[in-house]
Amino acid sequence: MKEVLLKVENAKAYYKLEKASVRAVDDVSFEIFEDEVVGVVGESGCGKTTLSNLIFMNMLKPLTLVEGKVLFKINGKFEQISSLPREEVKKRFWGTQITMVPQSAMNALMPTIRMSKYIEHLAQSHEIDVRDLLEKAKERFNEVGLDPLWLRRYPFELSGGMRQRAVIAIATILNPKLLIADEPTSALDVVNQKVFLKVLMQLKKMSVVRSIVFITHDIATIRQIADRMIVMYAGKIVEFSDMERMLVRPLHPYAQGLFNSVLTPEPEIRKREISVIPGTPPNLINPPGGCRFHPRCPHVMEICKEKEPPLEEIEEGRKVACFLYSEGKL
Repeated sequence: MKEVLLKVENAKAYYKLEKASVRAVDDVSFEIFEDEVVGVVGESGCGKTTLSNLIFMNMLKPLTLVEGKVLFKINGKFEQISSLPREEVKKRFWGTQITMVPQSAMNALMPTIRMSKYIEHLAQSHEIDVRDLLEKAKERFNEVGLDPLWLRRYPFELSGGMRQRAVIAIATILNPKLLIADEPTSALDVVNQKVFLKVLMQLKKMSVVRSIVFITHDIATIRQIADRMIVMYAGKIVEFSDMERMLVRPLHPYAQGLFNSVLTPEPEIRKREISVIPGTPPNLINPPGGCRFHPRCPHVMEICKEKEPPLEEIEEGRKVACFLYSEGKL
């Protein structure tokens, strides 16, 4: 049985505005095991990036953890990192236990700062000998397919794909247990997407990182690398399953709509007709009552409008938040 590396329990992460709150992540619970890749998919605005900030505990105003816990296993014991001051999380966990490749990662590096400076700053923040870390950086650059000489260069001297690999090399230099990648391939062409995914999985194979949370809107990309998948809608997790069963038979109507809207190489999926999900995602300042998907759902029932479906395990290792299952219709 796999060991749990990170747990999120009943977490609510809202953007606290002057007169309202955006309920971007609203009462979600899940776990990440050691040695796995978990894909997180959903439409724009469903809460994927907020979820990544929650896991990383990058909670900057107006984003606030209203309720719930984030627990990370360190030295065999879970520690509630959500109760720690941000500076303590940054010092003790960032880089060494958890790291993040943000959206638009290839633009995350300041164009006027040599890449070696990032290594120096990292060494200072973690009280590590700069020379030792620079040597390790040269090795990591080699491992991601970059010439170590690029450490002396400025980011603008590299192509987009090379900058993306430089970011992941710097982010993983201290061998963190968990890597969070937030839409890292969205700005890359198909060739560089493949190179990046190959580098990412190679780092996992080498145990540079143990587990990966890969956030994307691209199902065709995530199906190549993920062991399990989380489907989010309007700040909620609506389905959480292993990748194989999700590909063959998504259960939640929203997950079905997502998979039916794209073509992937699996024969089962190629047989399906392309379809679209009607309507638009709800306003998360004032989301609909009951199931948040019910205004767009082709299988809506009266109970869906009145009650919120819990995320329940309906098969071993598979959870769905939908009253259709409890009605025996799936």
